[in-house]
Order: sequence, then structure tokens, then C-alpha cells
Amino acid sequence: MTRPAIPLPDSDLEARRTKALLVHERLCAQYGAPFPFFSTKDPLSELISALLSHRTRNQDSHRAYQQLVARFPTWEQVRDAPTEEVQAAISSCTWPEQKAPRIQAVLREISARCGGPCDLAFLAEKTVPEARAWLETIPGVGPKTSAATLLFSSLRLPAMPVDSHHHRVAQRLNLIGPKVGTEAAHALLEALLPPDWSAQQVYDHHEALMFHGQKCCYFHSPACGRCVVLDQCPFGQARLSGAPLPVLAYSK
Repeated sequence: MTRPAIPLPDSDLEARRTKALLVHERLCAQYGAPFPFFSTKDPLSELISALLSHRTRNQDSHRAYQQLVARFPTWEQVRDAPTEEVQAAISSCTWPEQKAPRIQAVLREISARCGGPCDLAFLAEKTVPEARAWLETIPGVGPKTSAATLLFSSLRLPAMPVDSHHHRVAQRLNLIGPKVGTEAAHALLEALLPPDWSAQQVYDHHEALMFHGQKCCYFHSPACGRCVVLDQCPFGQARLSGAPLPVLAYSK
């Protein structure tokens, strides 16, 4: 059976913004915002940590990061080390054979741009779009990594990362369309938030949607019956009613 499509034209942007803020308020209340920042790393260290975390469980990427900094006290040493030694140091993460040369290439690119060692602290002087653009022109650095570097690090700039949980919740709420990938979702979901939000507010938004994906809106068998934003969720309403799950779409 073909699932019915629910059109949501891009002219409905204000409605999606209103929904995003309502969802934010409820989920922040549900999960106990404001949330303390989990990291105090400098931005270059956060960038390397984010590269290690790709498709890796948090505990494994954390162990890989700790092993890397224990083996190589400076990022210049990581950059210049034999690749196989870097790979061995990060063996607890997924695909260390790919991540080791990628991390070294990123460090070489940053060194070349900065004319030597660089801690990326200068990004604090840029706007968020400028800082993200600077980072995303480095091969191997995408929207999630750039946002994580700016928000999670000691820079505390209001750039919003979108992980798989956040992405899934946003799609089911119809804040983004069904064919919008995780990378493209960054700009679309960030556009729904007030432009004057602080880093703490952006962090709370990301964490609240992520927690909801982890604790309620599961990939398999979501707990729609206890969802605090069920009245905003066409996916959950259709699922509980036994109706065909809708294809939710708008022009982007």
C-alpha cells in the first residue's frame, strides 16, 4: 500500500519554528535542562575527538582519545608520527585504519593554514557561519564535526550538531522532510531556532532531542504512548491509531 503524503510547503516555516520551540520547552522540562556541558576541551582537541567519534560508541571513542593523548602529548606529534603508530593508539574506535590518516591530514591542513601550531582559538572571533565554513573546507570535516567543535569545546559558540537520535526525532515530528539526510538537516533545523540563542540554549536543544531519541523515540518500537510531544507528532499519532504511517514532506 502506498503511504499517503502529507504536504508541508516551505511557506509553513513559521509553523515549524513554533513547533520546534514548543518541542524544545517540553523536552527540556522532561529531561532536566539546562544540561551541563560534558566537555572542556580546547577546540582543536574537540575537533580530533569528534573525528574519532564518527560511527563509534561514546565509551570506545573516549578510550581512543585518551590513548591517543597519552601516547602523543601534542597534536604536532600526532601529525608527524608514523601513521601505523597513530592507528595503534586509536584502535578502540571503529575504522582506525581510516581515521588515523584522516586525523593526520586534518592536522597538516590546519598547520598549513595557521603557519605552524594552531589551537583554533581564533575561531572565537568569527561568526558561527564563518567559523563553520572555515572548518568545513578542511577535507573530512562535515557539518556535525564543525558544530561539535564550536559548541562542545571551550569556544562555546552556538552551532547546533545533529546526531542520529536528534535527526530521527526531528523527522518524525515533521520538522524536516523524510529524505533530508543528517548533514543537510543541520542548516534546516538551525534555521528553526531563534538567531539570538546562547550556546547553552542551543546545547539544551540538541541534548533534549538527543535524549528523547535515546529514552523514548527509539528507532525500533518507539514508546509513543508516553511521549510528551505526541500531540505534535504525526508519526506517533498514526502509529498509535493503527493508520498507515504518513510520509511527511515539504518543499525542501
